Amino acid sequence: MAAADDCGHHGRLLPLDDALASYGREVRVLATETVALTQALHRVLAEPVTAAVDLPMFTQSAVDGYALRAADLAAATDAAPQRLPLSGEVRAGVAPTAALPAGQTWRIFTGGRLPDGADTVARQEIVERDGDIAILRDALPCGTDVRDRGEELRAGSTLATPGQRVHSGLLAALAMAGVASVAVRRAPRIRVLVTGDEVATSGAPGEAGVFDANGPLTRAWFSEHGYAAPRIDYVVDDRAALEAAMRDALADSDLLLTTGGVSVGDHDLIRPVATDLGVREVFWQVAQKPGKPLYFGVRDDGAQRRLLIGLPGNPGAVLMGLHLHVAAILSQLQGEAEPAPHWRDGRLAAAVRADAREQLLRMTLRIDSDGQVWLERLGRQASHMLSNLSAATALVRIPAGTALDTGAHVRWLGL
Repeated sequence: MAAADDCGHHGRLLPLDDALASYGREVRVLATETVALTQALHRVLAEPVTAAVDLPMFTQSAVDGYALRAADLAAATDAAPQRLPLSGEVRAGVAPTAALPAGQTWRIFTGGRLPDGADTVARQEIVERDGDIAILRDALPCGTDVRDRGEELRAGSTLATPGQRVHSGLLAALAMAGVASVAVRRAPRIRVLVTGDEVATSGAPGEAGVFDANGPLTRAWFSEHGYAAPRIDYVVDDRAALEAAMRDALADSDLLLTTGGVSVGDHDLIRPVATDLGVREVFWQVAQKPGKPLYFGVRDDGAQRRLLIGLPGNPGAVLMGLHLHVAAILSQLQGEAEPAPHWRDGRLAAAVRADAREQLLRMTLRIDSDGQVWLERLGRQASHMLSNLSAATALVRIPAGTALDTGAHVRWLGL
């Protein structure tokens, strides 16, 4: 491994944008697999998806009403209404077995297949009934309230492109177009190691311990973002124990996430153990607050590239790291067309003081009557504090060395 100063990254704090850019250079997109559409939610498409059928699949009624020929109504007026015998019915899901005779009408319902011979539907609100006679007092343009076959799209039309993440709406559109399976990027294998002698994994902590927040936080975050809940292991600050745990987790994952052990203390062992395990350090220490001692490294095992991201142990830093750095890595692994982070624009509801490092502040947002997003800073922003998360709805980026006044434009991520 090159010396720290040779890389130009480790003798100073790495700018946040440079850290994010490194993921695009170092992360390799995962392989492709085909899954049933029912298993595709939250997966990222690896190939274009085309419609298997026309949409609509057949010419159909857009309303509940009466199927007829427009020509049969050409002379209809209020003074001389057209009286059409009602001689049949078309229900949704049941194909007509005969053609509509001239001068007659059939009852039809929304989505019902238009019978041969019919070219128009009169919605039931404009039709009077006299027993089995339908009475219409106005002519209708041909094609009124008819959905033509293929008017939305034709079989073979592109519905989705590589890099799109499948959400519920897209899944419904693909299902409607007859798509049964899709090619997606393989789901990433994720492992989590929560480190620290002080972390109580069960029961109440001792006099010098803390309740575990990072395990529940990471588990919930991955599930919330559409990933399988990762295996989470707890490791004390012992080099042999940490090395064994990291060796096992690296061999079994695409991404290993650790919390704690990445700063400069005597018991911060992630970096030296990673080096011993053949991990190449890409960067360590980012000019951001919270989360300065963030670590990222890679190890190539043949064609398999394994990623290691080490987050500081304070839960506030872990939260920031998940939403910003881990999200960016995962989107690169999955080959998303627009990789995270996805910043949005807003304005500050109150001034923010400058800091030497880029700040990532928890705030609450509101939207005014003009649609403008306003962001208001919450108290208790220290990296070990999480109590303000009950109100926090945004992670707001404040540039280094910049004091911003009320109304200043900022970028933010949703929490």
